[in-house]
Amino acid sequence: MTDTPARLPLWLPAADALALLKVQPQTLYANVSRGRIRTRADRGDPRRSLYHRDDVQRLATRRQGRRSSAVLAGEAIQWGEPVLASGISTVADGRLCYRGQDACALAEHATLEEVAALLWDGPADGFAAMAGATLTATGPLAAALQALAARAAVDPPARGRGRAALLDEARSLMGTLADAMAGPATGEHLHQRLAAAWGRPRSADLLRRALVLMADHELNASTFAARVTASTGASLAACLLSGLATLTGPLHGGAAAAVRALVQAAAREGADATLREWLALGRPPAAFGHPLYPKGDVRGQALLAQFELPPAFAELQQAGERLLGEPPNIDFALAAMADARRLPPEAPLVLFALGRAVGWIAHALEQQATGTLIRPRARYVGPAAAAG
Repeated sequence: MTDTPARLPLWLPAADALALLKVQPQTLYANVSRGRIRTRADRGDPRRSLYHRDDVQRLATRRQGRRSSAVLAGEAIQWGEPVLASGISTVADGRLCYRGQDACALAEHATLEEVAALLWDGPADGFAAMAGATLTATGPLAAALQALAARAAVDPPARGRGRAALLDEARSLMGTLADAMAGPATGEHLHQRLAAAWGRPRSADLLRRALVLMADHELNASTFAARVTASTGASLAACLLSGLATLTGPLHGGAAAAVRALVQAAAREGADATLREWLALGRPPAAFGHPLYPKGDVRGQALLAQFELPPAFAELQQAGERLLGEPPNIDFALAAMADARRLPPEAPLVLFALGRAVGWIAHALEQQATGTLIRPRARYVGPAAAAG
């Protein structure tokens, strides 16, 4: 039997963080303020702060010696420095802003259509689909992928077309996606259509808030995929198809399914025991924390404030905050909302996809306007070429 190594502490006192970074305290605090190092209060002494070990070690590694441009570029792709100029959204100082407007404040009153007009910098009054191919797929995700693939095969490339034509196509694509994921239900706004389709008219306002909060989130994986596709001049439908395909991954839009599995396990075995088991297996629970929000995911906080948590989720939240030192994130909030309002199991992914599609289109339009191709180089680490 081999010895099991002792688990390193997740949170470090300031002295340990400074020793690892080899910097002055003001540099440590600057990294915290920029969102590069997560922090929380020391429960033993609330006057002291603790610093997230992984964040500190990542920065310490980056500081070792002069780094080549190749290494810098590689680090930038993984929660590093910004890699593309964009005027659409940003996460800064613990806030998510859409073109300078606080997303959580917008969620208090705006519809997704109004946010689309803001992010697209153009009219987005109503998402009506044009006649399309007959769908044979079952389930909202399969239907959406099929519908977008059908349009990607026939819609003209975006490159060389006027903005007015692209905005018309953007509204039509949102209608196509809504028809595929929500069905034929009616309503002036998308949140009303979803509420009708799911038979939950009293949840319409909560659905509106969720859609607005999911509309954009800088260069997340699906948005970057959509933007790379846009850089080739491909159609907007192809850009949405790239984004949606990427969103399906368990580390992205599929995280809410992992939250449901965590809650179900916690209901059987207890929240504390379940979290400890997941941690012991090296499975960080997807329900808690977010690298861009040192003090907690503001989107999750904004949504959770609008409904009462089901008991199983409340127990998991308490255990998670105690064991992990992290508040719940938007994936937890979407899963909890679906459970609290008895929405379909696929509701979190549908809300994520329909809301984020607005952002994918905004980024596709912005990238298309630059006329440039996104084409990074690979830093080769394979075997050396054989001598000629």
